[in-house]
Amino acid sequence: MRVVIQRSKNASVKVDDKVIGKIDYGYVILVGFTNDDDKQIVDKMVNKIVNLRIFSDSNSKLNLSIKDVNGKILSISQFTLYSKLNGRRPSFTNALNYDDAKELYEYFNHKLINEDINVQTGIFGADMMVSLVNDGPITIIIDSKEDF
Repeated sequence: MRVVIQRSKNASVKVDDKVIGKIDYGYVILVGFTNDDDKQIVDKMVNKIVNLRIFSDSNSKLNLSIKDVNGKILSISQFTLYSKLNGRRPSFTNALNYDDAKELYEYFNHKLINEDINVQTGIFGADMMVSLVNDGPITIIIDSKEDF
């Protein structure tokens, strides 16, 4: 499992020119799954995300979590996080198949909601337009293979 977390002042996602998810202060998370991912990996990732301290405290130190600042999450499925370049054209053979990835993505969002975080989402598998104002800018990449 791989996530790209962008601290955001505001963000939204559109499908067919209709806003389907919108947040103010929080994270935009791009989420991708690979072939051996499972619910245990998702559980570890959720724990890492909700306890990640990348919001500034009163001393301007990155010391607060998303829960500490009552932030929101815009979660976007992103199978291209597991692209592999073969020359100039990407291959997606490392991405988890559609049905299993959709199940894990829904489980991921459910686990975040269970952490009392307001979670907005895109539509799995849809062509989405994501807009955000990156705060900082701060962008963190977490890969279950490297970070757990």
